[in-house]
Amino acid sequence: MNSRPVYLDHQATTPLDERVLQAMLPFLTSEYGNPSSNHAYGRTAAKAIRTARRQVADLVGAKNELEIVFTSGATEANHLAIIGGALAARPRGGHVITTAIEHKAVLAACQHLADHHGYTITRVGVDRHGRVHPADVAAALTPDTVLVSVMHANNEIGTLQRIAAIAEIIRPRGGLLHTDAAQSAGYGLLDAGELGVDLASISAHKFHGPKGIGALYIRGGTCITPLQSGGGQERGLRSGTPNVPAVVGLGTAADLITTGAVPGPARIRALRDRLQERLQASIPDASVNGHPHRRLPGNLSLTLPGIEAIDLLDRLPAVAASTGSACNTGNAEPSHVLTAIGLTRSQARATLRLSIGRTTTDADIERAGALIAEAVKAAAPAQTTTEAA
Repeated sequence: MNSRPVYLDHQATTPLDERVLQAMLPFLTSEYGNPSSNHAYGRTAAKAIRTARRQVADLVGAKNELEIVFTSGATEANHLAIIGGALAARPRGGHVITTAIEHKAVLAACQHLADHHGYTITRVGVDRHGRVHPADVAAALTPDTVLVSVMHANNEIGTLQRIAAIAEIIRPRGGLLHTDAAQSAGYGLLDAGELGVDLASISAHKFHGPKGIGALYIRGGTCITPLQSGGGQERGLRSGTPNVPAVVGLGTAADLITTGAVPGPARIRALRDRLQERLQASIPDASVNGHPHRRLPGNLSLTLPGIEAIDLLDRLPAVAASTGSACNTGNAEPSHVLTAIGLTRSQARATLRLSIGRTTTDADIERAGALIAEAVKAAAPAQTTTEAA
């Protein structure tokens, strides 16, 4: 029997694909040149970066590779997009719109603009499925609005937003539209041209690439104020010697998706649906959060009434899952995403996030389903007793 826990936390991070590792290895050993150096070692590194830039451009639907800027991950990309984009547009206004369910990196970037640059921030609410209504974004627009940031897919409940419809509202007003696409890019769901976004953030470790590397798509002609200066790398938008092995890893992970070298989302969705059906049959009171259909294929956010999710996970060492966003680990406060969709504090604390991925097997689903159902059954009487006391 497999002694390792069943891994159902793919929205937190994904295992590195072996093909990605093999592509990275030469740049960790023999091909160690600085891509800014004008000799054979440097030219080899520079060529590898150009290749990776094209691969990422293909993944996100960019018109050309110059629309891709490498960052340390989606958090940095979000900050560069939101702060850099808003500061560049400052002469036109000082109002930014975002939503109540954004990743904390987006909310922090918006708060930075408010605290340090005097911007006004509006957070648009969502419905019970976690969807932002384009009409609500339209109602929040003012003549001073310079940037709107709406995530493509939520990292806790998986809900996909109507980004293209929001873009149609914003475009005539001249504001920038940014989307945090860290969760959706790995499913091949991000096409910047079709969505109509000006800025989009991605992170490699969400789709079987290395940690510590990501990218920001910047539509051609979009003005961004750099947040750091130095040697002028990445067209002056992100100075610093590039992390060549990681860039190569990001490019390879992107290429595996665009060339169809990995299983598509249909298999992941089928596994998710099977786990959902099994758990709802075993735990009749369980309810699913997020949109019933327009949701990431691997996402399953379950509220289990009468259960403390963090205690349940302690009872489940054989299942690696989350109570919500991995970024909230250790935070006693309930998830801002779950409360934004109308869950009470106790319901939010009773919520598990199970995320299926490319490496999940049929056996994993069967094992996890049985273990979770058994743990909930064992925990429920104890919880009832505690409440009665």
